[in-house]
Amino acid sequence: MGGPPGTTARRRRHAVPWTLLALWVAVLALAGPFAGKLGDVQKDRAVDYLPASADSTQVAKIQDRLPGGETTELVLVYHRDGGLTAADREAAGGQVASIEREFELAAAPEGVPSKSGDTLMYPVASNAPGQDEKLRDAFVNDVRDIAHDTDAGMSVEVGGPGALATDASEVYQSLDGPLLYTTVAVVALLLILIYRSPFLWLVPLAVAGVADFLSMGVSYGLHQAFGTTISGQSSGVMTILVFGAGTDYALLIVSRYREELRRVERPYDAMRAALRGCGPAVLASSGTVAAGLLCLLAADLNSSRGMGPLGAVGVLCALVAMLTLLPAVLVLLGRRVFWPLVPAFGSQPKERKSLFSAMGSSAGRRPLTVLGVGAVLLGALALGALNLPGAVKQEDSFTNTPDSVAAMKTLAAAYPETGTQPITVIAPTGGADEAVRTARDTAGVTDARRGRSGDGWTEISVVAEAAPQSAAETATIEALRDGLDGQGAYVGGPSAEQLDLKDTNARDRLVVVPIVLAAVLLVLVALLRSLVAPLLLLVAVVAVWGAALGIGGLVFGPVFGFEGTDPGLGLLSFVFLVALGVDYGIFLMHRMREEVKAGAETGAAALTALRTTGGVIASAGLVLAATFAVLTNMPLVQLVELGFVIAVGVLLDTFLVRTYLVTSASLALGRTVWWPGPLARRRPQTPAAPPAEEPALTPAP
Repeated sequence: MGGPPGTTARRRRHAVPWTLLALWVAVLALAGPFAGKLGDVQKDRAVDYLPASADSTQVAKIQDRLPGGETTELVLVYHRDGGLTAADREAAGGQVASIEREFELAAAPEGVPSKSGDTLMYPVASNAPGQDEKLRDAFVNDVRDIAHDTDAGMSVEVGGPGALATDASEVYQSLDGPLLYTTVAVVALLLILIYRSPFLWLVPLAVAGVADFLSMGVSYGLHQAFGTTISGQSSGVMTILVFGAGTDYALLIVSRYREELRRVERPYDAMRAALRGCGPAVLASSGTVAAGLLCLLAADLNSSRGMGPLGAVGVLCALVAMLTLLPAVLVLLGRRVFWPLVPAFGSQPKERKSLFSAMGSSAGRRPLTVLGVGAVLLGALALGALNLPGAVKQEDSFTNTPDSVAAMKTLAAAYPETGTQPITVIAPTGGADEAVRTARDTAGVTDARRGRSGDGWTEISVVAEAAPQSAAETATIEALRDGLDGQGAYVGGPSAEQLDLKDTNARDRLVVVPIVLAAVLLVLVALLRSLVAPLLLLVAVVAVWGAALGIGGLVFGPVFGFEGTDPGLGLLSFVFLVALGVDYGIFLMHRMREEVKAGAETGAAALTALRTTGGVIASAGLVLAATFAVLTNMPLVQLVELGFVIAVGVLLDTFLVRTYLVTSASLALGRTVWWPGPLARRRPQTPAAPPAEEPALTPAP
């Protein structure tokens, strides 16, 4: 029996949203077991970040095959201002004896007193933890429990490479909760201010949370299938991208949906019209971001190469959730989700003066002047990059002072005449004696001794004169590598790892940056059917990156007090700012192109595009900048620096470059901006009535 007319359509309208919800429940059920395992495969050792070809990576791999496996090295530092007493030395010796009885150590610890008599250090090493980070952390913390049980007046600090690694690992493990909660709180606050609704903000926030959960499951699958490196930094940035990019897409979809609800009676039909209108732009922008991030696969550094797929997974999971789950939930909730500003069918938005109309008009009066002043301003800000501090040292990579860093500082002050962190050389056993002689004859080396042997290799511990990660120690490491070249030996250890990280990052910048620019340019050319407009957008985002990095150079040292800059800051901030900046440029230029196709002159089209998309882009930019700004509250210098530069860059792009400079450049170039495409030759026609303005920072009722 057939139903009344329209019954089939009504059933479809009801069935589709529920079907999508059911599919998402099934997907989350499948992803759940994997999402919870992401933290188990997270690795944050410096050697895990390095490429296989690096000397320090080879040293670490060969050490794993030596008797006992990888060594966890600690230094117990006993100190008393004014000088250690005989009772202090006896207590220190008793503690070390307890540690030796409690744990399986590689060798009996021997105390090394300082010349000043106020410090005594005991190097402690164990092969028992091996490569297991959990066992390493347990060993370090157990040693600390014993060592910190001392009388008042004598301080005890546990430092060394093993302690530094444990402190860094604990910081990364502690990020997941605070990072997620802070991000959710920031996004929730902004959405409440934007939507002015007690209910609406919950929908995109909940959908973003679902997308984040899915991205963790997919990332774990990537690691299992392809060995993708998962680090605390990359998983944290993935969460930021899911909430930042996902909320941006939600803002565009909800804005268009609200507009369609005024024209279309049924929410299902209004959502279909909204997705047809803004869906292509959202797909293009997310595809551009994912393509830019995937260019990091060309990096030699494992951490950077792993961040590319994880970032792309985050963006694509956010895209899928916002194009399927978000529309389904909104349709099921109906118009009432917008309460108290419900967009009634047939109503018109209130007329109000647009901030972006005023900004566009000011840029339109003197476009060349605005363009010149903006270019000079960005160039001046970029000069601040010359003030960026050098590569950050391990002890300066925390925003607080953990026990391991305090120990390093005490050692540096008490033993200025010798290095306190050995350099590790791995040489073929047959040439080990020659390697020891070469090491001892190297300038800057005070001693070199043979250690374990096995599997055809011998471990040599080299003590440098200079402090760890100083310029003098770096020169010693480079001299060792030069002197041992041809003997089949490798030079590694914590300081060598940091040197290899710096060199690899420099190589990656030269390789990845051109690939990112070429990939993004190709996508823009295909989308905009032009060469000039894509080049304009690329120049704009590169200028934003330079200015943001320059502002970082002006504040990192003088304001934040940072002693160094993460070597990967330049590359990672470039990739993110170019990909995300072009993302917003697509919304603006795509709308401008549509206006020109409809018959408008390029100048008028530019102002119309700014007026109609500026508000949503500004809202999206604020949300994205705020989510990355969450990283500035984290306890690691590299995360603070990355979050600051990207947040500042997004704000510059949103309120200066996208609003004034791209608009004024389009006005100055006219139809040339579409060269060599057909729009560059099309004569303007009388355009149709301008579309209704989209909301700026808050939607019109």
